[in-house]
Amino acid sequence: MDKTIANNDPGGAGWTIKLGESPIVGTAIHSGTDVGEACRSLMCLPDPDRRREEDPFTERFIADFPTQIIVHRSRFQVDLNRARDAAVYRSPDQSWGLKVWHEPPAEGLVEDSLAFHDAFYSGLNRVLTGIEKRYGRFVLIDVHSYNHRRDGPDASPTSRDAAPDINIGTSSMDRARWAPVVDAFIETLRGHHFNGEPIDVRENVSFQGKGEQTRFVHANFRENGCAIAVEFKKIFMDEWSGDPDWAAIDRLRAILASTVPVLESALRAMR
Repeated sequence: MDKTIANNDPGGAGWTIKLGESPIVGTAIHSGTDVGEACRSLMCLPDPDRRREEDPFTERFIADFPTQIIVHRSRFQVDLNRARDAAVYRSPDQSWGLKVWHEPPAEGLVEDSLAFHDAFYSGLNRVLTGIEKRYGRFVLIDVHSYNHRRDGPDASPTSRDAAPDINIGTSSMDRARWAPVVDAFIETLRGHHFNGEPIDVRENVSFQGKGEQTRFVHANFRENGCAIAVEFKKIFMDEWSGDPDWAAIDRLRAILASTVPVLESALRAMR
């Protein structure tokens, strides 16, 4: 039976976990926009600039996954996809050149944010350990999005050669071991069309899957956990205004959902 766990952190509703009947997990750890009052009072970064670097609507892409983990806290308070010692952006070189703070946050505030990081990974470990015990192996799809019009709303986008519609990051995994799973996942995605053309899915082009969540999975579930980083180019929204294209979001959600039975089958075949 499905089970939803909310308010699962020391400071409030930091994330939501929906547990389903499958070894396939979808996560959206950068979809959140919430910033605590103490942090917000110190931030000088305008909300539109902050949200441009968050991953809005990615929680919708995993809405059909049996198990879902959705983080509501903004990465600008604490970035769960960075190692603990780099999870709070302290200087612009850590945050795409953006100045986040009027003044550096006090160490107590930083420690509170890092406690959130600790609590999340402790909770993630419990969830994945339970799935591992039940199913033996699991696949975690780590969903993000990325900008491709960084020079402005009227400037030319990043060349398609360097910016696939969907970038698959696999650098932190034992690629040979998980080839049957990853290859089936990519092949399924490539079987779809988007806006009348075959969707462009490539591996380790604009991103290589070096984030903390995939590293954590492969370090702690070396034999039984496969974490695949998935970066959707923001072809589903206007990255400057923040306006969504709901039809595009629904289409990408359906494309990603089509991989769930394929992943389940690939895992079974490994036994």
